[in-house]
Amino acid sequence: MVMNFAAVSEREFALALEAMTDDELFELVADLEKRSEALNRASPTDEIFAKIVLTENAIERRFPGQMLLPYKEWKDRPDRLTLQ
Repeated sequence: MVMNFAAVSEREFALALEAMTDDELFELVADLEKRSEALNRASPTDEIFAKIVLTENAIERRFPGQMLLPYKEWKDRPDRLTLQ
Protein backbone atom coordinates (compact mmCIF):
# COMPACT_ATOMS: atom_id res chain seq x y z
CA MET A 1 0.00 0.00 0.00
CA VAL A 2 1.51 3.30 -1.06
CA MET A 3 -0.22 6.21 0.55
CA ASN A 4 -1.37 9.21 -1.49
CA PHE A 5 1.10 11.38 0.41
CA ALA A 6 0.38 14.53 -1.59
CA ALA A 7 -3.15 14.69 -0.22
CA VAL A 8 -2.25 14.83 3.49
CA SER A 9 -0.49 17.22 5.81
CA GLU A 10 2.87 16.31 7.30
CA ARG A 11 1.19 15.76 10.69
CA GLU A 12 -1.37 13.35 9.20
CA PHE A 13 1.41 11.65 7.26
CA ALA A 14 3.50 11.16 10.41
CA LEU A 15 0.51 9.70 12.27
CA ALA A 16 -0.24 7.31 9.39
CA LEU A 17 3.34 6.01 9.49
CA GLU A 18 2.80 4.65 12.99
CA ALA A 19 -0.06 2.41 11.82
CA MET A 20 1.84 0.92 8.86
CA THR A 21 3.40 -2.52 8.86
CA ASP A 22 7.17 -2.72 8.41
CA ASP A 23 6.76 -3.74 4.76
CA GLU A 24 4.35 -0.85 4.10
CA LEU A 25 6.76 1.60 5.71
CA PHE A 26 9.71 0.28 3.70
CA GLU A 27 7.66 0.28 0.49
CA LEU A 28 6.67 3.89 1.13
CA VAL A 29 10.22 5.14 1.69
CA ALA A 30 11.36 3.27 -1.45
CA ASP A 31 8.57 4.96 -3.43
CA LEU A 32 9.45 8.38 -2.00
CA GLU A 33 13.10 7.86 -2.90
CA LYS A 34 12.14 6.97 -6.49
CA ARG A 35 9.97 10.09 -6.73
CA SER A 36 12.77 12.25 -5.37
CA GLU A 37 15.28 10.79 -7.84
CA ALA A 38 12.83 11.37 -10.70
CA LEU A 39 12.62 15.03 -9.77
CA ASN A 40 16.43 15.19 -9.74
CA ARG A 41 16.44 17.60 -6.85
CA ALA A 42 16.52 17.35 -3.08
CA SER A 43 15.85 20.42 -1.02
CA PRO A 44 14.99 20.61 2.69
CA THR A 45 11.94 22.65 1.67
CA ASP A 46 10.77 20.00 -0.80
CA GLU A 47 7.64 18.09 0.29
CA ILE A 48 9.01 14.73 -0.86
CA PHE A 49 12.29 15.29 0.97
CA ALA A 50 10.39 16.21 4.15
CA LYS A 51 8.31 13.05 3.92
CA ILE A 52 11.42 10.93 3.35
CA VAL A 53 12.86 12.37 6.57
CA LEU A 54 9.63 11.66 8.47
CA THR A 55 9.55 8.10 7.14
CA GLU A 56 13.21 7.48 7.97
CA ASN A 57 12.60 8.83 11.47
CA ALA A 58 9.67 6.42 11.89
CA ILE A 59 11.93 3.53 10.85
CA GLU A 60 14.59 4.62 13.32
CA ARG A 61 12.01 4.83 16.13
CA ARG A 62 10.68 1.39 15.22
CA PHE A 63 14.18 -0.11 15.13
CA PRO A 64 16.16 1.80 17.79
CA GLY A 65 19.90 1.85 17.34
CA GLN A 66 19.75 0.15 13.94
CA MET A 67 19.52 3.33 11.91
CA LEU A 68 18.15 2.27 8.50
CA LEU A 69 19.65 -1.23 8.46
CA PRO A 70 16.24 -3.01 8.47
CA TYR A 71 15.19 -0.96 5.43
CA LYS A 72 18.46 -1.66 3.62
CA GLU A 73 18.09 -5.38 4.34
CA TRP A 74 14.49 -5.25 3.06
CA LYS A 75 15.66 -3.59 -0.16
CA ASP A 76 18.19 -6.37 -0.69
CA ARG A 77 15.71 -9.21 -0.14
CA PRO A 78 15.18 -11.13 -3.37
CA ASP A 79 11.59 -11.99 -2.42
CA ARG A 80 10.45 -8.39 -1.89
CA LEU A 81 9.68 -7.93 -5.57
CA THR A 82 6.96 -10.56 -5.28
CA LEU A 83 5.34 -8.62 -2.40
CA GLN A 84 4.48 -5.61 -4.54
